[in-house]
Amino acid sequence: MNLPLPVDYAPMEAKLVATLPSGPQWQYEPKWDGFRCLAFKDGGDVDLRSKAGQPFNRYFPEIVAALAALPVTRCVLDGELVVPQDGALSFDELLMRIHPAASRVQKLAREHPALFIVFDLLVDARGESLVDQPITVRRPALERFAARAFRDAPSFRLSPVTAARNDVDAWFASLGSGLDGAIAKRIDLPYQSGTRLGMQKYKRMRTADCVVGGFRYGSASPVVGSLLLGLFDDGGLLHHVGFTSNVPNAEREAVTRKLEALVAPPGFTGRAPGGPSRWSTERSGEWQPLRTKLVVEVRYDHFDSGRFRHGTSLLRWRPDKAPRQCTFEQVQLASKKSLSLLGSI
Repeated sequence: MNLPLPVDYAPMEAKLVATLPSGPQWQYEPKWDGFRCLAFKDGGDVDLRSKAGQPFNRYFPEIVAALAALPVTRCVLDGELVVPQDGALSFDELLMRIHPAASRVQKLAREHPALFIVFDLLVDARGESLVDQPITVRRPALERFAARAFRDAPSFRLSPVTAARNDVDAWFASLGSGLDGAIAKRIDLPYQSGTRLGMQKYKRMRTADCVVGGFRYGSASPVVGSLLLGLFDDGGLLHHVGFTSNVPNAEREAVTRKLEALVAPPGFTGRAPGGPSRWSTERSGEWQPLRTKLVVEVRYDHFDSGRFRHGTSLLRWRPDKAPRQCTFEQVQLASKKSLSLLGSI
């Protein structure tokens, strides 16, 4: 490609922070729940690259075709690949794209086409690099680019931006936990390739009360390794939704004794945990069912497709909470339609 940036150019990265910064030197964007991607176009040649520089072309053929069809000769775009489903983002559908069979990828692309949400312009339509310019130059250039190039390109969306911290609070208020977080970028710096100097990300954390429906012993250990978490559906079935493993070491023996006194089937009456995997020993893969007596409050970052996507953090035991109060209603806000920030989908 005859572009001023190589296809292995490192994107700007973000520092994780507990609170978003404030001040006139910052602007804000939604944090999209997808795959970071740099998109390179030079004539009919296009290349999609992950944050780590790995090629994405074979996994997102519809975006490759859409990028090739843009009415510009060349460009380099920075953005996020996402897969919308019912107005929200489906990370499960996105993960399924990373599949070795091209026929499977093509089928998924037809059934659930991806979007490329663009938030920066690194090389413009004239082939000129903008990375040495501050975002006060790059963002207006991106908006002019998008007005022309994205007009008849529904696979591309321009990510919203605001200079007002109050607007970010309004995003969270209107979308609940459907918004994964927010990004703050320094407006006075050039593009910070490969560093975290000019961008910060705030990832919204939520809490939920869950039934301890079972537990697993630690690997080659006589004490608890993880608590298995459950939520009740409207029909009264207890479904396994994830785990937490940060039981304090000083408390593990006492917690283990308390758990072992409650061992009794079935534990989960709906969706149950799986058995051993290639990453676990037979002992750590097995799980012990419990009577539904114990409730814990956990902190989590994302709930998707009926489960916590990552391990949760144990906050406290909740002896004051009735297990049947631990329902999916607590996490239903996670399905709020974050893509409404982009307009109709």
